[in-house]
Amino acid sequence: MQIDLYEENGWKYVTSHQWFHVFSSPTENNAPEIHTDSAEQAFTLQRLSKKLVFNLVWISLVVALILGMLLAMWFLDGAPVLRLVEGYVVQQSILTLVYIHYVFYAIRALLAIKELKKSLNEGKAINHHAPWKKSLRKNGVFSVVFIGIILVSGLIMPLYQLKKMDNYTLPKNDENLPFVRLADIEQNPQLIRDEYYTDEIDWANRYSTNWSIFAPVQFETDESGIIKDEMWLDKSGTYSPSVSTKIYNLTFQAFAKPLLSDLMEWHTYGDERESFIERKHPGFDHLITREDEEWKQLVASKDKVVMYIRYYGYAELDVLVENAAQKILLLADS
Repeated sequence: MQIDLYEENGWKYVTSHQWFHVFSSPTENNAPEIHTDSAEQAFTLQRLSKKLVFNLVWISLVVALILGMLLAMWFLDGAPVLRLVEGYVVQQSILTLVYIHYVFYAIRALLAIKELKKSLNEGKAINHHAPWKKSLRKNGVFSVVFIGIILVSGLIMPLYQLKKMDNYTLPKNDENLPFVRLADIEQNPQLIRDEYYTDEIDWANRYSTNWSIFAPVQFETDESGIIKDEMWLDKSGTYSPSVSTKIYNLTFQAFAKPLLSDLMEWHTYGDERESFIERKHPGFDHLITREDEEWKQLVASKDKVVMYIRYYGYAELDVLVENAAQKILLLADS
């Protein structure tokens, strides 16, 4: 048996992986080299080289597929910063970087085997005294780092985000919440809620919370109402105004302006974005609005806070702007 042959010549068996065996011997034992023909030794590496090529090809195809899907998630809708701050694809992106590193590691291994084969074909024996501890320590550090990245991005961050995600029914009173309320826009005591309850939550009048590493505080709201004594101007039914908002308290203020652009892109179709108008207001760093007779849109930022509002109703745009200026301060000053 091959293992017995090696042990009889002073080589101690260490481990095996399929048909690949490892032996060791202390330097002072001066164990003889079993493989005396370097060319024959190079030939034995051919099978290992083919296996590495096969593994590299299929893992590269898988990584390319994942990368293509990821790029589509980031850029296909034209709102990469919005995707970033919402956090849903950040974890997948980090894990993809780990996969890419694995591909480069496999390429390095293949090149090392190729170089070894070339050396053996040239008649150069393997240097069993070549330094290896530094490389082992380096690989060990990389392994620990990448295991940590996988744990944080693949387990800890998603679990923490799930913990922070929740839905609540909007209280009927304002209660100093940092988003614009329908009653403050309409300013009509006849306004009542248009309710739609499922699982004990009024989804027509609710707010949701979310978290990401780039926007640790996020809110999304929907609020609907009815004023029974009023009608839409086209007589299509009872006047039923509504307001929806999205609010992001960013980790970095540098994301604020590109996030405004992405929100406009995400909430418009075709050339509708061109109808947005930038305005000056002391309560905002940036304020951009768009309106028609029955609806208004607003995107604004103050410091690290970005706000998007979509309102359906007949209230004046200035009323919406002033309410937004008051609410954005609650987060900007916190």
